[in-house]
Amino acid sequence: MHRMTSGWMNGMVGVLIFSGSLPATRIAVMDFDPVFLTVARATIAGILAVCLLLAFRERRPQRGDLLPLGVVSLGVVVGFPLLTALALRHVTSAHSIVFVGLLPLATAIFGVLRGGERPRPAFWLFSGLGSAIVVGFALRQDFSASPVGDLLMLAAILACGLGYAEGAKLSRKLGGWQVISWALVLSLPAMLGLALATMPVSFDESRLASWFGLGYVSVFSMLVGFIFWYRGLAQGGIVAVGQLQLLQPFFGLALAATLLDETVSWTMLAATLAIVACVAGAKKFAS
Repeated sequence: MHRMTSGWMNGMVGVLIFSGSLPATRIAVMDFDPVFLTVARATIAGILAVCLLLAFRERRPQRGDLLPLGVVSLGVVVGFPLLTALALRHVTSAHSIVFVGLLPLATAIFGVLRGGERPRPAFWLFSGLGSAIVVGFALRQDFSASPVGDLLMLAAILACGLGYAEGAKLSRKLGGWQVISWALVLSLPAMLGLALATMPVSFDESRLASWFGLGYVSVFSMLVGFIFWYRGLAQGGIVAVGQLQLLQPFFGLALAATLLDETVSWTMLAATLAIVACVAGAKKFAS
């Protein structure tokens, strides 16, 4: 299979998996504290990563790889999960999902800064247009009602974009699943300690749905999704494959409406469709 085609296929699988992250987080924070949810999901995924690395007898990363792995860890293991969990205390998952439309632009910017990629000028026009639609949507809806939630989501997008680009760059050397696994292992001691420190006294009132949400973000959002995503970015290019994230709001809104019975307004759908339309143009001029 052509490397670019394989990259887009792996990237699409990653996007589909990530689309369930915010709805699952929204369910989980109904019963779990956002800080505990963040460190618990990282701890569970970290333990699974240790098992994977031992099972395949992977070599330890070199000393020069530790700083990039630390950036990946701070960006996607800690930063994005914590900031989104905090944001979802203020906004619905349907609202927050539209902010994911900013991820392609953030990933592309960091891909240029950290990955050395150089898309054509027209690429920035389409990516910028998609981002402008997202910001315009937020301002039109209820930014004034919950500025804290929207600002937390913006911070989460920046942290995630940096983690994506840094991880994709490192994946060319270590491999996709190895990068996220080592990043999880690097943060595991701190995450495990914090998980024990923030653990609720009792889980008696925790609903099954919240446990499902925790399980999903721990196994799929934190580990399995990244195996496909980092491989796709490394194969097809950070800037090009990163544009697939423009499809994530569409899938996420469908899940929010189906699983959480949240209202998806016509403006949400219009914004999402407009963002999705930008992916074709951005893809064409990505390289």
